[in-house]
Amino acid sequence: MSRNTILPMQKLIVHAAILIFALLPSVSSTQKHTKRIIHESSHHKVLELSPKLSFQIILHGFLLWVSMGFLMPIAILVMRMSNRQKCGRRLKLIFYTHASLQILSVILVITATTLSVINFENFFDNTHQRIGLALYVAIWLPIVAGIFRPDKGSKRRGAWFCFHWLIGITVTLLGIVNIYTGLQAYHMKTMKSISVWNWLFSAEVAVIAFIYLLQEKWHYIKQSGVTVGNDSVRPTDQETSPTNEKNELSSMPSPEPC
Repeated sequence: MSRNTILPMQKLIVHAAILIFALLPSVSSTQKHTKRIIHESSHHKVLELSPKLSFQIILHGFLLWVSMGFLMPIAILVMRMSNRQKCGRRLKLIFYTHASLQILSVILVITATTLSVINFENFFDNTHQRIGLALYVAIWLPIVAGIFRPDKGSKRRGAWFCFHWLIGITVTLLGIVNIYTGLQAYHMKTMKSISVWNWLFSAEVAVIAFIYLLQEKWHYIKQSGVTVGNDSVRPTDQETSPTNEKNELSSMPSPEPC
């Protein structure tokens, strides 16, 4: 190999070595930066699993369960007790109980939302946070509708009732769905089992749904002669003569006022 060929190769090797040594500090700096990011990321995960944040997540979920998973459904069941209720005093008691449960539910939602805004990362990139944001807006609608309730006999009363009933049922159902998504989010964040809580909450929802359906047919059941007690008798179980019927009516005590 000639001298003229060796010299360009040596120059090429020297230039390559210089370039490599020049890039070494940059590579080292990049590696250090990467290690620092990994360390910060692992440190962030430790903070997410800290006892304080875990307690805040549990408290947030508990407040929303009491609000959306218990008080709101109970408020609906209480208001349905006013169907076919003619006693004015009982109607007032039912109404104020219904309103109080709804107001308490909203207060708990505000508390849980404030806790979430202060302590949690809210990027609204998952279903639980998006439904939660929609619920925070929608939960005010039943209260606003209750404030502007038309008087009985008004033409707007029917439309108002449909809106109030529809928004109340929708908010309650979305709240129940969001409790399930919240449990799933808690599982993803803490890797703890949520099977027991899912089963317990599902049992509660089933009981509430059963009571809701029972209220719908309770008047029919009573009219059919099916009553609670050992001495219940259907109207067709025995024959009554007009004389006996008059004697029974005369012996019955007069109804007490409400």
